[in-house]
Amino acid sequence: MKFLKLLVFSGISILGAFSLLVVTRVINPGETVNALWLVVAAACVFIIAYRFYGSFLAAKVMSLDDSRETPVTTMADGRDYHPTNRWVLLGHHFAAIAGAGPLIGPVLAAQFGYLPGTLWILIGAVFAGAVHDFVILVASMRRGGRSLARIARDEVGPITGLASAIAVLFIIIIALAGLGLAVVNALTHSPWGTYTIFMTIPIALLMGVYMHSVRPGRVSEVTVIGVTLLILAVVTGHYIPGSWAAPMFDHGKGTLVLSLAVYGFLASVLPVWLLLAPRDYLSTYMKVGTVAILAAGVIFLAPEIHMPAVTQFVDGGGPVIPGKVFPFMFITIACGAISGFHSLISSGTTPKMITRETDAKMIGYGSMLIEGFVGIVALVAATILIPGDYLAINSMLTPSELAAIGFPVSRLAELSAMVGVDVANRPGGAVSLAVGMASIFSALPGMKALMSYWYNFALMFEALFILTTIDAGTRVARFLVQEFAGHAYRPLGRIDWMPGIVGASALVVAAWGLLIYGGSVSTIWPMFGVANQLLAGIALSVGTTVLIRSGRARYAWVTVVPLAFIAVTTFTAAHLLFYGFLDKAAADPARAFTFRLNAGLVGLMAGLSLVVLLDSAYKWYVYLGSGVWRSPSTSAADDDVIDVPAWEE
Repeated sequence: MKFLKLLVFSGISILGAFSLLVVTRVINPGETVNALWLVVAAACVFIIAYRFYGSFLAAKVMSLDDSRETPVTTMADGRDYHPTNRWVLLGHHFAAIAGAGPLIGPVLAAQFGYLPGTLWILIGAVFAGAVHDFVILVASMRRGGRSLARIARDEVGPITGLASAIAVLFIIIIALAGLGLAVVNALTHSPWGTYTIFMTIPIALLMGVYMHSVRPGRVSEVTVIGVTLLILAVVTGHYIPGSWAAPMFDHGKGTLVLSLAVYGFLASVLPVWLLLAPRDYLSTYMKVGTVAILAAGVIFLAPEIHMPAVTQFVDGGGPVIPGKVFPFMFITIACGAISGFHSLISSGTTPKMITRETDAKMIGYGSMLIEGFVGIVALVAATILIPGDYLAINSMLTPSELAAIGFPVSRLAELSAMVGVDVANRPGGAVSLAVGMASIFSALPGMKALMSYWYNFALMFEALFILTTIDAGTRVARFLVQEFAGHAYRPLGRIDWMPGIVGASALVVAAWGLLIYGGSVSTIWPMFGVANQLLAGIALSVGTTVLIRSGRARYAWVTVVPLAFIAVTTFTAAHLLFYGFLDKAAADPARAFTFRLNAGLVGLMAGLSLVVLLDSAYKWYVYLGSGVWRSPSTSAADDDVIDVPAWEE
């Protein structure tokens, strides 16, 4: 059996290495690259990383041990702390972290060429993003499911705790508003998409009741029921437009914002087993299933990558992202490689539902690798388009202007006719991703006449991806608000006290709902990439402190190395954005206030992150100098962290 495993993983390693050599044009440098090599390279890299680097993190760095009790075994309340099947929890966690980032970020970054984004996703997901998610999940799991801000205060100190709390709350509200706006834009006057998304709610409620009260523990049964109903919802949704039911699901921005707010409130208030977990688990089947079919389609069709490996825009001046590849590609592709938002889920809902420590490897480390694979598939969907067509969709330039800079438009009119929508000048990434996905699906045998169907399906798929981040994010934000409010009035800090739950949930929903309704979030959306990566830096700083205090300083490099890279790239981007906004304020007096506000918010986030980094570095110096790292953690919530479990031996 050991020889067979060695043979299998050796074969995967060789195939992955060969694929990477093709992708990087070391082999056949004069030929165009086939998209299947990107998919194969990503699959091989992530499989090897999970088996070996993930196992190293689980056994050596964090010493996962099932003999330790998880929070749900001692704090179960049936609402937030609820024991959850690990496959259901994997679905919830993946659905919660995989929002718009792994879909939209790689599509926008494709303007730099296919190679920079591919390498960043592969390297970043393995050595930065998955490590970030896994370490924070285990740290929270061993501290009663505490939030990132609370862990920062307990492990580093009150200064870092306060700075982290402000940064986290700021980022999560902005993130939820931005993601919510994307959902609203995708579903506005789209009865098919709205119907299908709506139907996932009663299906999830049925699944929750079935697993909790009707047939407890029968995950396979409820999976068959849920997936069958979901497929019916997708298929029947195609017949909603033009039918008698169309007015029920054909809504404008105002109604959709209100509906989204009501859903977010219910997802935050209701027991986690009733709506949140089953809906995320259900949507994961659609997410993973769609991505798997896309990947299989790429391998079967072997489409050519039309985008060059590296374009002229790496030096700046691109029509999609004006900045240079460094640092702006690294903040544009956030969730596909590393995302600070993930730390909020890893220290929010997930650690309160996990039943065994060793499941943290699959849920924390594995989910991020799956998301990285999603990012690669999204990048493929964008780069198989003719570069001129891709730029015509994602910018406001005319065909003649694009031809003048060396990117002639080729099939734009044909693509518009095939999907039934004029796709020109539709920036943001969503439309070009949908066109790319539809192109792959419709190229499969017998699917050519269904291009418009697949285009609308892809838009609905993107909305579903984003919506599952909003529900979990709202619940996490509610935890944070209750932590804050508990300092003023202690009962508000109790997550089992209904008035506090309702009040905090309403406050969070109102905050991001008003931002969406007013549309003001669009003025600060460019900052979200910077803010998100700054939060990742905060989480890695806290994770490093946890490792040092728990007696594992020799392994601190696993968080320090990605922290150093993230700090350099993100502070550089923050610096450029800050002065860029000030320059725009001077050049455009009519919008000066907005640009100065943007500059101030970027400066605030960068300042908070710098405080956390410097305070953490000082504490590392103190801990290492005092020898704290040589003994078990002084944190009462981190029992026997340095014990080596038997299975590691």
